[in-house]
Order: sequence, then structure tokens, then C-alpha cells
Amino acid sequence: MILIKSNKFKRYLKVWAPPISLLVFIFLFGAFGYRITEGWDWGDCLWMVLITITTIGFGEVEVLSAAGRIITFLIIGGGLFVVQLTLQRFIQLSEKGYFIKLEELRLRRLIRRMKNHVIICGFGRTGREIAEQLKSEKISTLIIEIDSSRKAEAEEKGFNILLADATMDQSLLLAGVKNCRSLVVTLPSDAANLYVVLSAKALNDTCRLIARAASEEAANKLKLAGADAVVSPYVAAGRTMAASALRPIAVDFIDLLAGSDCEIEEFKLTDNINKIEIFKSQTEKAFDSSKRGEALLLATKLSGKLSGNPKGMVSISPGMILIFLGSQEQLNKVRIHFKEVLIRTK
Repeated sequence: MILIKSNKFKRYLKVWAPPISLLVFIFLFGAFGYRITEGWDWGDCLWMVLITITTIGFGEVEVLSAAGRIITFLIIGGGLFVVQLTLQRFIQLSEKGYFIKLEELRLRRLIRRMKNHVIICGFGRTGREIAEQLKSEKISTLIIEIDSSRKAEAEEKGFNILLADATMDQSLLLAGVKNCRSLVVTLPSDAANLYVVLSAKALNDTCRLIARAASEEAANKLKLAGADAVVSPYVAAGRTMAASALRPIAVDFIDLLAGSDCEIEEFKLTDNINKIEIFKSQTEKAFDSSKRGEALLLATKLSGKLSGNPKGMVSISPGMILIFLGSQEQLNKVRIHFKEVLIRTK
């Protein structure tokens, strides 16, 4: 596949071969002509060709002979022909959408190199806000949007955006869904969001899926389809406003985290009992939460039950979720420690 894409890129570049070849020929012909007729060194010959063909015209290196003036005349004529040919080629390619296709090809090459990035489906008001937040956190992001006007808006803001239908499997594969860390679905239709979640879950069941829902019924269906988190803008806004009224410090704490180098991250352990037992026998049967690379263990979650602020030694179990607070360096130490039994990080 990579070879095919590379050959396609080369084909796009080949359209410029004729004018570039003619330009090189004029330079060599002119330099060789001045070398024979005037006897200049190669540096002066090439300089004379350059100032002639670009019409800069600083002046002759030395007074030209009659033969040298003929060479200059031929260079000027050849230069005008090359310029005309290049302009015609540029206009023809623009009308055929050459530069748009070239930009799409460049984006696809960039996407193939992206790892552990976040995919946002839809660049509406919600998607725009998410993208801005991820950009401020310097997290690699790719947006899938079918509206060309929104694509132009996202490009003006410096985002990588793929003009495609997010409900199509091919679009998700092209966006690198198999290598992403999370996929956020913010399409205006609940049905479309459900369709994307089902497709993404089938393509990469380890990807964290976050979806937008306009109703409680849609939220339940999205969770059944495999969404890890479902957010209703109206419900979320109401809860945030209520929390601001009842627990303002807690809300401020989350806002402070967004602007710091600390993060809250979840580590989900495998459901495989054998792997957990082997890991515990090779390391320790329990671990001290106060010494895990200086990251703070905020809570554990098992079978839907959340246990906050665990103290001392904590025994891990299949399917347990560990919630840590710390810097990226501290969280990486936790990730390395549990890498043998870790399913994914959220």
C-alpha cells in the first residue's frame, strides 16, 4: 500500500518534468554557449544565464561579442517559452483540481505517520471546542468533516482535517482509527453518531469512543453500541452549573488541571485472570499506591463500583480500572509498570 501511494505521489510530480527539463536545458545551453563564444569561467556563464532568463538584467559580465549576443537572444526566447509553458501547465492543473489532490495526498501521508492521536468526527460548535482544547494541550488531532466550508475554517485554524464522510469505514481507516487513542463523535444526528460508534468499535475495539447524544434514549443506545462515554451537551451543562453552585472548588480544580502539566488518566487492566496472577506473582501481590512513580492514585473502579482515595497497599483484580493523577512522566512510569496487564489508557 505504501509503495502504491509513493508511486502515485511520483506521478503527481511528473507533470512538472517537461518545464523543469527545458529550464535545465536552457541553463546548460546558455552556459556552454557563453563558454565557447566568450571564454568565461563556468561561474560567470551560469550567472549570465540566470540574470538573463529571470530578466533581472544587472548588466553583462563583460562586453558581449556578436556571437554572445545571439546566445543571449536564444536564452531570452527559450526563457519566455518556458515561462509560458509553465503558466499554461499551472492553469490547466488548477482547473483539474491538481493542487487539491496534491494536498489530500500530503495529508494522507501525514496521517499514516500519526500514532496515538485523537480523531474528531464533525467540526461543529462542539467539535470546534474540543479541537481547540486538544490543541492547547498539544495533543495530535485529526478532524473528519464532510462540509467543505467547515474544512476551510478548520484549516485556517491550523488543524489537520480530512474531507470525508465519518460514517464510512473507509474514512475511519484513512483517518488512522486503528492507531488512534480516542475517537470523539460530535455529528449533529444521533443516528449518524451511533453508526460511527458501531463502525469504529468493529475496526478497533481498544479505541476509546466518546459520543455526543441529544437525548437519554440515544445515550443508552450509544452505550450499548460500545461507546465508553456519552455526553449530552444539555445534561453536561446542567450538571456543571449545579456543581459550580454546590462544589465550586471541585469545578475550579478541573479547570486548573486543563492549564497545567498534570493529568488524570485511567488505566484499565485485562480481564484475563491468568495474566493478572502471573503479573502479581512476578512483581508483588499488591502495590503501594504512595510509591507508584510519585503519581497519586485517586480511585479504583471494579464491577462498576468506585472506591475513592485508597490507602496503602492495593490488590489489583481482573478488569479493575486505576485512576491516577500526575504529570506525563509520572503517568508513563505507571504505564510501564502495568504494561503486561494493561488493556488501554483513557
